[in-house]
Amino acid sequence: MRHVRYGVAMSLDGFIACTDGSSDWIVEDKSIDFDKIFASFGAFIMGRKTYETMLALGDGNQLASRPKDAVIVVSRQMKQEDYPEITVIPKDYLDYIQALKSGDGKDIWLMGGGEVAGQCLEAGLVDYLDAAVMPTILGTGIKLFTMEAANNANMSWRLELQSVEKLNESGILMTKYRVSKLS
Repeated sequence: MRHVRYGVAMSLDGFIACTDGSSDWIVEDKSIDFDKIFASFGAFIMGRKTYETMLALGDGNQLASRPKDAVIVVSRQMKQEDYPEITVIPKDYLDYIQALKSGDGKDIWLMGGGEVAGQCLEAGLVDYLDAAVMPTILGTGIKLFTMEAANNANMSWRLELQSVEKLNESGILMTKYRVSKLS
């Protein structure tokens, strides 16, 4: 069974992007081997805005060479026929992710955004949180998890620290947590 890993850069105060969706606050660190990180995953799930951010990277977009079924974008606005190089899931994406998770292969990288991640967390689909904590405070922005208030009134999760590494050049903390729901 594959694991769903929510891998994300976040500010020290828990935001994954500025209010306008920008991410120019993310600190770069040459010691991070993105080729190795991307190679460890067999599928990549994200919302439309995260996908658009990846497209804006141009030649730096590590998803461009991936097969269609490995890049899954959750969007009610995008149409599959307009994006033949990826898989667009307009609805019932939690069931799709559960089926993907039940299969064989490398782990699944849940790349964001906060709304998709929040719904996956609520559905019990997130196994690990891999957060690169930036030495930055935004004060406001897009939260790490955005959840339905009515649905999460009595929901909480325990994070069990698996590892933490301080990147000396940048001060980034690379954290890995196992996620489990509290009853």
